[in-house]
This record gives sequence, structure tokens and C-alpha cells, in this order.
Amino acid sequence: MRDMPARWGLSLPNRGVLFGLTTVDDLFEAAALAEESGVFESVWVGDSFIHKPRLDSIVMLSNLAARTRRVRLGTICMATFPLRHPVELAIQWASLDHVSGGRTVLGACIGGGHEPELRAFGQTSRERVPRLEEGVALLRALWSDGKVHHRGRFYTLEGYDVLPKPVQRPCPIWIAVNPRQPMAGSPLVKRALERAVRLGDGYMTDAVAPDEFRRRWEFMQEAAERQGRDLSRFETCIHGMININEDKQAAYEESKHYFREYYTPSWPTDDVIEIWLAHGPPEECAALLGEWLDMGITTPVLRFTGHDQLAQIRRFVEEVLPLVRD
Repeated sequence: MRDMPARWGLSLPNRGVLFGLTTVDDLFEAAALAEESGVFESVWVGDSFIHKPRLDSIVMLSNLAARTRRVRLGTICMATFPLRHPVELAIQWASLDHVSGGRTVLGACIGGGHEPELRAFGQTSRERVPRLEEGVALLRALWSDGKVHHRGRFYTLEGYDVLPKPVQRPCPIWIAVNPRQPMAGSPLVKRALERAVRLGDGYMTDAVAPDEFRRRWEFMQEAAERQGRDLSRFETCIHGMININEDKQAAYEESKHYFREYYTPSWPTDDVIEIWLAHGPPEECAALLGEWLDMGITTPVLRFTGHDQLAQIRRFVEEVLPLVRD
């Protein structure tokens, strides 16, 4: 059994700077407010190159490292992981771990398979999974002591001892898996979940119904037993959306505007919004957040879909969190 209290995280909309949702100064102020509140234990940023452009994740986290002292800092899903060369990423991320004093969490995923972005980097969609697997293995090797001798499908390193090494040993890597289809009857989803257990120190997801998450987590525990892994300290993270407003329809409309700009006009659908967006008065927001904790989430990371990020953070701390079952 796991005995882990909820560890609340704040997700900063670093893509929102490009369409007027927020400003750079507001993002930095939001991170400072999150830390000062004593409620948020981590701060996260999104990641993409061409598909969904935004301020670069590593640049953002480096700035946040200089402006905070306590919170963990991470990528809510490094969609560019397969596009980045593992040696370059190993050096950059280890440097970030030093700058932050050992507070980083690298959340990695295979990305969305956007063909123009993949072509720009000379890659194909079918390479995303093997590049993730080989890249994670290389990062762990490069962050260990001694020389690395690696001959893989994509990378070859003979006798390299790359510096710096991270402050954290091991430096945590979480794997994001966000399938839209149910696990039952889907070998693809099961392979992805098994991969998260095999490669990751934690697991990240987004919009998932409680019963589906419970099935996935039960399957992951079984996979861990087969692999001989102990998941007692393995964090399960949901990237959830929230908009606090006594007028529930106004909260919904403001969130829809955010989704249209941040994602696509057709996503998320209303059935996804129902399980992914906590919106309306504080008690209604608290009810959905409580469901996330009840289904087995240890690390809820909240993205506020309103324009006034600071006011939303304050309302969460003062009005919503006291109502959440923990």
C-alpha cells in the first residue's frame, strides 16, 4: 500500500503568452505565489517546438529555478523528448538540476506525432516510442558514474563520460501516457502503461474517468510485480484544468476560449471536459478534485484556464482546497 499525501502542483500556461492569456511577468509571479502559499509543492511548464509553440520549457524552468527555493520544477509532458538528442538533453537537464538545487522532475512522453514537426527533425512517427525508450536509457547511463558505451538504433556513444551529472541521484524521470481509448481490449494502451512502469519514476496522465484510471493503475501494479518493481513511492500525476467562478457557465465559456487557443477548436470535447475541467463555484471544483484523489492520484497538477491566473490561485488556496477531501 502507498501512504502518500496529496502533493499539489501548479501548471503554468507558457503557451498562453503567445495568444494573450497571460504574460511572462504573470507566469513568474504565479510561480512565486504558488511557493509562498505553502500549498503548492511543484511548478510545471508545458513543452513543444513547432506543433504547439510556446516559450521553451528548459529556458522557463531555468528562470523559475532562480525565482523559487522550495518547489519542484518539471515539464508536465516533454513532448519534444524524442526530438532532442540525449547528450544535449542530459547536459541541459543536469545543469538545470544544479541551478535549482536538485528540484527537477523530467516528465517525458512520445509527443503527438505532428508530421510537419517530425519532418523538421528528420524523424517519423513510428520512431517516437523507440526514441523515447533509447533516450531514457541513455539519460540514465549518462547521469551515472563512468564512461558510457552505447550502440543503439539511433545513437552511438563509445567511451563518453559526459558532465555535469545531476544533483539528484537518481534524477527523476516520469512518463506521460494519455491514451484516448480505454485500456480494455487495447494492447497498445497496455504496452504504453507497462512502458511507464518500466522506464519511469512516476506516471502522468490528463483527462481520464475514475473507473478507467483505477483499471489502469491496477494493471500497472500487476506489471510492476512482474517486473520486480516497488511502486510504494511511485507518484501518479494528473494534469487537470480548473476555473473557479460562481457563474458556472461563465467558467465554462472562459475555459472553452482557453482550450480553443491552447489546443484545437474541436478538442477537448464536452465529455472530456466533464471529467477534466473543475469549474464553477468552489464546492463544485472541490468535488471533482476530490474524485481525482479518491481514484488514486497522488500529485494533482492544476492549470487555471482563466485570464487572471493570480486571482484563481488565491481562490483555490483560500476557498477550494479547504473543501477537498484528502
